[in-house]
Amino acid sequence: MDKIIRSVKGTRDFYPDEMAVRRWLITRIQEVSTAFGYQEYEGPCLETIDLYAAKSGEELVKDQAFVFPDRSGENIALRPELTPTLARMIASKQNELIFPCRWWSFGPFWRYERPQKGRTREFYQWNIDLIGSDEVAADAELIAVAAEFFRSVGVRPDQVKILINDRRLMDAQLSRIGIPADLKPAVLRMIDRIDKQPPDVWDANTRALGVNPQQLVALRSLLDDCELWQQSDDLKALFAGLDALGVREYTAYEPKIIRGLDYYTGTVFEARDTAGNFRAILGGGHYANLVAEVGGSPLPGVGFAMGDVVVLLLLESLGLIPEMRAASETVFISVFDESCQAASSQSAARLRAAGFRVVAYPGAEKLAKQLKYADRLGARAALVIGPDEIARSEVVVKDLLARSQRVVPAAELEKQIAAMLAER
Repeated sequence: MDKIIRSVKGTRDFYPDEMAVRRWLITRIQEVSTAFGYQEYEGPCLETIDLYAAKSGEELVKDQAFVFPDRSGENIALRPELTPTLARMIASKQNELIFPCRWWSFGPFWRYERPQKGRTREFYQWNIDLIGSDEVAADAELIAVAAEFFRSVGVRPDQVKILINDRRLMDAQLSRIGIPADLKPAVLRMIDRIDKQPPDVWDANTRALGVNPQQLVALRSLLDDCELWQQSDDLKALFAGLDALGVREYTAYEPKIIRGLDYYTGTVFEARDTAGNFRAILGGGHYANLVAEVGGSPLPGVGFAMGDVVVLLLLESLGLIPEMRAASETVFISVFDESCQAASSQSAARLRAAGFRVVAYPGAEKLAKQLKYADRLGARAALVIGPDEIARSEVVVKDLLARSQRVVPAAELEKQIAAMLAER
């Protein structure tokens, strides 16, 4: 036997059961997005590397993006994230759009990372943004969207927390402890990595940036201060807004939350499971200059992204992924013999036209084999239409769940099937 060719490292195959789960997740995302008035959009999977080089941070471009030259020699990237594409799209039609605009998307992305639990090289991601408002209420709304998503899939506030900070507050605090302006971006990136390195390693790496011992002590102190948010009028207004929106219990202040992408300028947030079993479930924040940086007029915005891998691992661990009922709602139609093929096909067409999910056996094989196939498929009903049934304008309907059968008039077939599927 020839060796089966393997899939590309870091990618996933989605068999029908996995696709049913993915579709369920997308539906939940769509429901919460549209409930807040957001419209669906999509951008290309390929962008020029220049779009990311100045917008997403050096690490993402150099270390994580899949980059290759096209036939003209221009460097092209498989999109590692969507916010720069969003900014480009907004800038392209800025004079035609109504602001603030609310957009969401769910699609594939690629990052060259070491595959591990919760991390793949190809993944699907929910992106949602509110563009055109600099108000704290806009930040609160996006965080509320995230919280309502968790609520909609049954995740309790004691199981997940959306951790919030503000880059403006941290910038002021870095100035207070004497961190010079040119060193702040590197220090902020180090803060973003604090939970990914042992304390002694993090301290050494931070000192290597040029942070002196006194500044390091002060930095450690402010990163442990969970009441620091009360020094920020914006954060006080934000938490008040979250309380008004009914999601405050899903949120908490965390001074270590910075977000590694360079374009964030204000509020930043990440959702983490309280048990600490998984990576960040979602992350986002406020940006002030992104649209201007791609050629448009200055326009603020706030948004977040959530990958499908970690959130599904979380939901699975909590037992919150429902049993998919696609197969149990299927009607199976057998083919008694070749002379009955047309009658079976006609019944299948009738039921499909009435909105039922129908699987028709492709040929006249032994009835026992066909019914065994229907059983393995998980079908709820199996129809048998033999010569006698055709002559009497009847159909034998087998209830594969109840292990019973009945003979029904062909004219009442749709009504009888609907009643059976309604039973639980």
